[in-house]
Amino acid sequence: MANKEEKADEKQSSWKDFIYNPRTGEFIGRTASSWALIFLFYLVFYGFLAGMFSLTMWVMLQTLDEHTPTYRDRVANPGENPTHLDLTIYSLSFATSAYNDSLQEANKPCPDGMYFEQDDVEEKKACQFKRSDQSELRQCSGLADSNFGYSEGQPCILVKMNRVIGLRPRGDPHINCIVKRETPLQMQYFPIEGKLDKSYFPYYGKTLHANYVQPVVAVKLLLAEDDYNSELTIECKVEGSDLLNSDDRDKFLGRVIFRVKVSK
Repeated sequence: MANKEEKADEKQSSWKDFIYNPRTGEFIGRTASSWALIFLFYLVFYGFLAGMFSLTMWVMLQTLDEHTPTYRDRVANPGENPTHLDLTIYSLSFATSAYNDSLQEANKPCPDGMYFEQDDVEEKKACQFKRSDQSELRQCSGLADSNFGYSEGQPCILVKMNRVIGLRPRGDPHINCIVKRETPLQMQYFPIEGKLDKSYFPYYGKTLHANYVQPVVAVKLLLAEDDYNSELTIECKVEGSDLLNSDDRDKFLGRVIFRVKVSK
């Protein structure tokens, strides 16, 4: 019994000595100076890592522009964006709300055919694009006909390009649409000839160009009786400029393909 008690006392004493040994002054097997050196090493080590990380982030941030992405190889040319592939009346009404006169009055009337350059201006202005302007969307504005031509079986489709910062298309860019079949389909464009006026370029980004809206082209499909109750595949392209629209690797570069079916 005595031997067992002695062994238990020795075991308890060894644990106490490991946590703190009063004879050597060690705490968990190390002296105070040893712990201080370890603490100093890790303080310097992690301080160095934090400094390297901070320096790397600072250098990277010096290469970034607050308003313009550094790398834009995927959006050098815009794709086109129809209002909605289902072409519902609701989506058209929602899409044109940004072009209401009440909002566009805050923007600037710009001369046609000229880029609206504002590189040296801190607060960028946006050019007006009013729904009520007779030279713009006309009967496809949703004002005179809130059904956008659906009730008469000749729907309006609103097409616009994606926003690309700094884009300045050369030539006379315009939207041109064709139907994928042997016989052509009559269409009307608003503005006339599907024009994308240069005054809406360049775009300076969401932060600088807060009130900017893209120019819209309304394509009115003049469907005949033979066109009803059948699905039509329509392709719209940006033409008349240096923008790419026929890259087989990207089906939506400078163009869009969608389907329309009007039942009557």
